[in-house]
Amino acid sequence: MAKPKKRKKSLPSNWRDLFLAELAVTSNVSAAARKIGAETSKIYKARREEPEFNRKWQEALAEGYDNLEMDLLRRLRTGELTGGGPTKSRRKYDNAIAFRLLAAHREAVGRQKAMRASEDEDAIIASINEKLSKMRDRREAMERDAAEQGVYQVDGDAGEE
Repeated sequence: MAKPKKRKKSLPSNWRDLFLAELAVTSNVSAAARKIGAETSKIYKARREEPEFNRKWQEALAEGYDNLEMDLLRRLRTGELTGGGPTKSRRKYDNAIAFRLLAAHREAVGRQKAMRASEDEDAIIASINEKLSKMRDRREAMERDAAEQGVYQVDGDAGEE
């Protein structure tokens, strides 16, 4: 006698959001798929076919790795208790991993700071240009008002004494 086919349970309409949230926590595609009850093949297919989902996937992975890095940093900073039970245990610090982690991120941190500085510079320039534009508009409005009232500037006189 043949076994009845297992019915695939349908995923909720927000399965992508649920998957991405779990991916950000675990940094593990298989674990995130299992958590929401999805087959990894369906998840990977959606990533291949949906550019926005792929973009969010990359963001979730980056967030997951940031979380993992923060856990590692905490352990590196506070040390890990080793051997001997509660009264004889010692804290062990893995300086080699800490140095490798710092070296690995030096370039990325530098790029991020440069991007931020560039954004700040662009915002400052845009703000200055906006202020200059407003000043020009006010000057033109004053000149129009003066012309309408029959008041004209004479020989560079801008009303200053």
